[in-house]
Amino acid sequence: MPIDIERFEEGSSRDLRADGRTNAETILTFLAGSPEKAYTPKEIHEATGVARGSVGVVLSRLEDRGLVRHRGEYWAVGDAEDVETTLTALAGSRALSERLGPEDPDEWGPGVESDAERTNE
Repeated sequence: MPIDIERFEEGSSRDLRADGRTNAETILTFLAGSPEKAYTPKEIHEATGVARGSVGVVLSRLEDRGLVRHRGEYWAVGDAEDVETTLTALAGSRALSERLGPEDPDEWGPGVESDAERTNE
């Protein structure tokens, strides 16, 4: 979905994520939603909107972690319990970031010190 050019020009990279989810979380959520099916990277791209060039890389990383599996051209969700644990942790982390603010000290604003700055005093 397109965004206003002012938002594009002035928004931080965190603000410019369409829904705050990472590509890995988006793909994993999609695959977990249909555990009885396997998809090609093209189908995953079309269903999730994750950039076509990113889908393969993300799938490979998820496979390294045992969260997805593949045979031939097709990819499917991995162990349901591991996937649920991972998605819950990602959602919790995102919720905390939204509630407590950005992780990047450069985005905290004036007057707020990072842990590293405090320990250098």
